[in-house]
Amino acid sequence: MATPEFPLRDRIGGVVAVWILAVVVALAIGVFAEPEWRGAWLPVGLGACFFVAFAIQLAYGRSQGFLVRVSASVLGAMLVMGLVGAGFALAELFAG
Repeated sequence: MATPEFPLRDRIGGVVAVWILAVVVALAIGVFAEPEWRGAWLPVGLGACFFVAFAIQLAYGRSQGFLVRVSASVLGAMLVMGLVGAGFALAELFAG
């Protein structure tokens, strides 16, 4: 007896969704956190992105490429949050 296949979903959509979440979280941290605490809050936001990426990829129901999809989500989120954080750091450097 063959096992039924789950419907194929767009695998890149979950990865990009985590990247978009990382932009939103980094912007929220940059706007609402005090400048001296931004560096402390960015890893917390990255941890939240990790758990969201894990949950999204588990929701796909496919084990093939699971680690690649989660790592691409988290690595992209780290790069995006780093760029946004660097932008806020440069803005703070030139503003003050």
